[in-house]
Amino acid sequence: MTAFDEVRFPPNISRGATGGPTFQTVVITTASGAEQRIALWKRGRAVWDVSHAMRSPAQAHELLSFFLARQGRLRGFRFKDWNDYSTDQPLPGTRFATAPVSGTTFQLQRTYSSGGQTYTRTITKPVSGTVRLYDSAGQEVTTGWTLDATTGIVTFSSPPGYVPTWRGEYDVPARFDVDQMRMTLDDTEIRSWERIQIVELLVS
Repeated sequence: MTAFDEVRFPPNISRGATGGPTFQTVVITTASGAEQRIALWKRGRAVWDVSHAMRSPAQAHELLSFFLARQGRLRGFRFKDWNDYSTDQPLPGTRFATAPVSGTTFQLQRTYSSGGQTYTRTITKPVSGTVRLYDSAGQEVTTGWTLDATTGIVTFSSPPGYVPTWRGEYDVPARFDVDQMRMTLDDTEIRSWERIQIVELLVS
């Protein structure tokens, strides 16, 4: 991923965003009405609209500074999706498995299950200080490992002999989907910017 800043979009502005995962599916309908569906994307890509019409001058300046520093669509950033930012949603204490990368390294993941189908999501932007690891017996492991909060990779000092589970908070790698800020001065104390479009960055 190029041009990415490990800084979070102001969470006081992202709260209340509209959006969520998006897929691309081709639906082919035959003359008889039968369908064939083809998935173009293996993974979902989240899209949000962070539109707010009532912002103080301080918040407007914070958003302006953030947008200018990212240079519109050029530079990526962390985004807190308030609808899905913690393993504790929806149940407190929920743990998820990690994916083995080598004998000592593991990738954080989160799974979603419904109706016998499971969707696995790679977590690449965990929030530092929130991630906890657990061994095969469910006991917390507090030493002997480090976390790269820029990739979601956990590294043990020696092979643990088990696949750890984890819980914690995470951000989403994202970018603006616009290159022009369209902020309006509604009043001396009110600023607005309709349709602040933000899209998730998928890591290949």
